[in-house]
Amino acid sequence: MQTKVERETVRISQRKISKTNVLTKVAVLSSIAYIMMLIEFPVPFAPGFLKMDFSDIPALVASFAISPIAGVMVELLKNIIKLVTNTKTGGVGELGNFLVGASFVFTAGYFYKIKRERKYAVIGCLVATIVMTITAAAFNNFILIPFYAQIMPIEAIVSMGSVITDRIHDVPSLVLYGITPFNIFKGLVISLITILIYKKIRPLIK
Repeated sequence: MQTKVERETVRISQRKISKTNVLTKVAVLSSIAYIMMLIEFPVPFAPGFLKMDFSDIPALVASFAISPIAGVMVELLKNIIKLVTNTKTGGVGELGNFLVGASFVFTAGYFYKIKRERKYAVIGCLVATIVMTITAAAFNNFILIPFYAQIMPIEAIVSMGSVITDRIHDVPSLVLYGITPFNIFKGLVISLITILIYKKIRPLIK
Protein backbone atom coordinates (compact mmCIF):
# COMPACT_ATOMS: atom_id res chain seq x y z
CA MET A 1 0.00 0.00 0.00
CA GLN A 2 1.12 3.54 -0.68
CA THR A 3 2.18 5.72 2.19
CA LYS A 4 0.75 9.19 2.72
CA VAL A 5 3.93 10.74 1.32
CA GLU A 6 3.79 8.54 -1.77
CA ARG A 7 0.13 9.41 -2.40
CA GLU A 8 0.90 13.11 -2.08
CA THR A 9 3.83 12.72 -4.49
CA VAL A 10 1.56 11.04 -7.01
CA ARG A 11 -1.03 13.83 -6.69
CA ILE A 12 1.62 16.51 -7.20
CA SER A 13 2.95 14.66 -10.24
CA GLN A 14 -0.56 14.36 -11.69
CA ARG A 15 -1.19 18.08 -11.18
CA LYS A 16 2.06 18.92 -12.97
CA ILE A 17 1.15 16.65 -15.88
CA SER A 18 -2.33 18.17 -16.06
CA LYS A 19 -0.93 21.71 -16.02
CA THR A 20 1.58 20.87 -18.75
CA ASN A 21 -1.22 19.27 -20.78
CA VAL A 22 -3.37 22.40 -20.53
CA LEU A 23 -0.47 24.71 -21.42
CA THR A 24 0.33 22.57 -24.45
CA LYS A 25 -3.28 22.70 -25.67
CA VAL A 26 -3.44 26.47 -25.15
CA ALA A 27 -0.18 26.92 -27.07
CA VAL A 28 -1.40 24.81 -30.01
CA LEU A 29 -4.79 26.55 -30.15
CA SER A 30 -3.06 29.95 -29.92
CA SER A 31 -0.88 29.09 -32.91
CA ILE A 32 -3.92 28.02 -34.90
CA ALA A 33 -5.74 31.21 -33.87
CA TYR A 34 -2.81 33.36 -34.99
CA ILE A 35 -2.74 31.69 -38.41
CA MET A 36 -6.50 32.17 -38.76
CA MET A 37 -6.07 35.79 -37.70
CA LEU A 38 -3.94 36.41 -40.79
CA ILE A 39 -6.74 35.24 -43.09
CA GLU A 40 -9.19 38.13 -43.04
CA PHE A 41 -11.70 39.56 -45.46
CA PRO A 42 -14.05 42.56 -45.65
CA VAL A 43 -17.76 42.38 -44.88
CA PRO A 44 -19.99 44.25 -47.39
CA PHE A 45 -22.08 46.09 -44.81
CA ALA A 46 -19.15 47.15 -42.59
CA PRO A 47 -16.62 50.02 -42.87
CA GLY A 48 -13.46 49.15 -44.77
CA PHE A 49 -11.22 49.15 -41.70
CA LEU A 50 -13.19 46.27 -40.18
CA LYS A 51 -12.13 42.80 -41.35
CA MET A 52 -13.67 39.44 -40.55
CA ASP A 53 -11.54 36.51 -39.43
CA PHE A 54 -12.17 33.25 -37.60
CA SER A 55 -9.38 33.39 -35.01
CA ASP A 56 -11.89 33.50 -32.14
CA ILE A 57 -13.00 29.94 -32.93
CA PRO A 58 -9.91 28.23 -31.38
CA ALA A 59 -10.23 30.53 -28.36
CA LEU A 60 -13.92 29.68 -27.95
CA VAL A 61 -13.12 25.97 -28.28
CA ALA A 62 -10.50 26.36 -25.53
CA SER A 63 -13.04 28.17 -23.36
CA PHE A 64 -15.57 25.35 -23.80
CA ALA A 65 -13.21 22.36 -23.63
CA ILE A 66 -10.73 23.55 -20.99
CA SER A 67 -11.89 26.67 -19.13
CA PRO A 68 -12.90 30.28 -19.75
CA ILE A 69 -9.43 31.37 -18.59
CA ALA A 70 -7.86 29.09 -21.22
CA GLY A 71 -9.94 30.85 -23.86
CA VAL A 72 -8.69 34.22 -22.64
CA MET A 73 -5.11 32.91 -22.75
CA VAL A 74 -5.53 31.88 -26.38
CA GLU A 75 -6.77 35.40 -27.17
CA LEU A 76 -3.80 36.90 -25.34
CA LEU A 77 -1.15 34.70 -26.94
CA LYS A 78 -2.40 35.11 -30.51
CA ASN A 79 -2.28 38.89 -30.09
CA ILE A 80 1.16 38.81 -28.51
CA ILE A 81 2.40 36.82 -31.51
CA LYS A 82 0.73 39.33 -33.85
CA LEU A 83 2.24 42.23 -31.94
CA VAL A 84 5.73 40.76 -32.17
CA THR A 85 5.55 39.67 -35.80
CA ASN A 86 3.36 42.13 -37.65
CA THR A 87 1.66 45.12 -36.05
CA LYS A 88 0.43 48.24 -37.85
CA THR A 89 -1.25 49.97 -34.93
CA GLY A 90 1.52 50.18 -32.35
CA GLY A 91 -0.24 47.58 -30.23
CA VAL A 92 -3.54 49.46 -29.97
CA GLY A 93 -5.25 47.18 -32.48
CA GLU A 94 -3.93 44.08 -30.74
CA LEU A 95 -5.10 45.41 -27.37
CA GLY A 96 -8.57 45.99 -28.79
CA ASN A 97 -8.65 42.57 -30.41
CA PHE A 98 -7.68 40.98 -27.10
CA LEU A 99 -10.22 42.88 -24.99
CA VAL A 100 -13.06 42.28 -27.43
CA GLY A 101 -12.19 38.62 -28.04
CA ALA A 102 -11.54 37.88 -24.36
CA SER A 103 -14.88 39.37 -23.32
CA PHE A 104 -16.57 37.12 -25.87
CA VAL A 105 -14.90 33.77 -25.14
CA PHE A 106 -14.85 34.22 -21.35
CA THR A 107 -18.57 35.03 -21.19
CA ALA A 108 -19.55 32.12 -23.45
CA GLY A 109 -17.26 29.71 -21.59
CA TYR A 110 -18.59 30.86 -18.22
CA PHE A 111 -22.17 30.01 -19.17
CA TYR A 112 -21.15 26.66 -20.64
CA LYS A 113 -19.24 25.85 -17.45
CA ILE A 114 -22.47 26.20 -15.45
CA LYS A 115 -23.92 23.22 -17.29
CA ARG A 116 -22.20 21.50 -20.17
CA GLU A 117 -25.17 21.28 -22.49
CA ARG A 118 -25.73 22.76 -25.94
CA LYS A 119 -28.53 24.94 -24.54
CA TYR A 120 -26.10 26.69 -22.20
CA ALA A 121 -23.52 26.98 -24.96
CA VAL A 122 -26.10 28.74 -27.15
CA ILE A 123 -27.22 31.03 -24.32
CA GLY A 124 -23.61 31.76 -23.46
CA CYS A 125 -22.75 32.64 -27.05
CA LEU A 126 -25.75 34.96 -27.39
CA VAL A 127 -24.93 36.79 -24.16
CA ALA A 128 -21.24 36.83 -25.15
CA THR A 129 -22.10 38.46 -28.48
CA ILE A 130 -23.89 41.26 -26.63
CA VAL A 131 -20.98 41.69 -24.21
CA MET A 132 -18.47 41.69 -27.07
CA THR A 133 -20.50 44.24 -29.03
CA ILE A 134 -20.65 46.62 -26.06
CA THR A 135 -16.93 46.15 -25.35
CA ALA A 136 -16.03 46.80 -29.00
CA ALA A 137 -18.24 49.91 -29.13
CA ALA A 138 -16.63 51.38 -26.02
CA PHE A 139 -13.07 50.56 -27.11
CA ASN A 140 -13.52 51.98 -30.60
CA ASN A 141 -15.29 55.10 -29.39
CA PHE A 142 -12.87 56.01 -26.60
CA ILE A 143 -9.53 54.47 -27.61
CA LEU A 144 -9.09 53.08 -31.12
CA ILE A 145 -10.75 55.80 -33.20
CA PRO A 146 -9.11 58.65 -31.20
CA PHE A 147 -5.78 56.87 -31.75
CA TYR A 148 -6.29 56.72 -35.51
CA ALA A 149 -7.41 60.34 -35.44
CA GLN A 150 -3.80 61.20 -34.59
CA ILE A 151 -2.74 59.63 -37.90
CA MET A 152 -5.55 60.67 -40.25
CA PRO A 153 -8.35 63.25 -40.01
CA ILE A 154 -11.41 62.07 -38.13
CA GLU A 155 -13.51 63.01 -41.17
CA ALA A 156 -11.58 60.47 -43.27
CA ILE A 157 -12.31 57.74 -40.71
CA VAL A 158 -16.01 58.61 -40.59
CA SER A 159 -16.19 58.72 -44.40
CA MET A 160 -15.11 55.06 -44.52
CA GLY A 161 -18.37 54.30 -42.78
CA SER A 162 -20.53 56.80 -44.62
CA VAL A 163 -19.81 54.85 -47.81
CA ILE A 164 -21.88 52.05 -46.29
CA THR A 165 -24.81 54.18 -45.10
CA ASP A 166 -25.58 57.89 -45.02
CA ARG A 167 -26.66 57.49 -41.39
CA ILE A 168 -22.98 57.65 -40.46
CA HIS A 169 -21.84 61.26 -40.08
CA ASP A 170 -19.76 61.29 -36.87
CA VAL A 171 -17.97 58.93 -34.47
CA PRO A 172 -21.03 57.89 -32.40
CA SER A 173 -23.03 57.07 -35.55
CA LEU A 174 -20.00 55.22 -36.95
CA VAL A 175 -19.92 53.06 -33.83
CA LEU A 176 -23.70 52.55 -33.84
CA TYR A 177 -24.31 51.83 -37.53
CA GLY A 178 -20.92 50.51 -38.63
CA ILE A 179 -19.03 48.82 -35.83
CA THR A 180 -21.96 47.45 -33.80
CA PRO A 181 -23.64 45.50 -36.65
CA PHE A 182 -20.26 44.07 -37.63
CA ASN A 183 -19.58 42.69 -34.16
CA ILE A 184 -23.08 41.26 -33.81
CA PHE A 185 -22.60 39.50 -37.14
CA LYS A 186 -19.12 38.27 -36.18
CA GLY A 187 -20.27 37.00 -32.80
CA LEU A 188 -23.16 35.05 -34.29
CA VAL A 189 -21.05 33.53 -37.08
CA ILE A 190 -18.23 32.49 -34.72
CA SER A 191 -20.80 31.06 -32.30
CA LEU A 192 -22.64 29.08 -34.96
CA ILE A 193 -19.49 27.55 -36.45
CA THR A 194 -18.07 26.64 -33.04
CA ILE A 195 -21.28 25.04 -31.79
CA LEU A 196 -21.59 23.01 -35.01
CA ILE A 197 -18.03 21.66 -34.91
CA TYR A 198 -17.39 21.49 -31.16
CA LYS A 199 -18.62 17.95 -30.51
CA LYS A 200 -16.58 16.64 -33.43
CA ILE A 201 -13.30 18.21 -32.31
CA ARG A 202 -13.83 17.97 -28.53
CA PRO A 203 -12.30 14.45 -28.32
CA LEU A 204 -9.11 15.80 -29.92
CA ILE A 205 -8.90 18.55 -27.30
CA LYS A 206 -9.63 16.19 -24.44
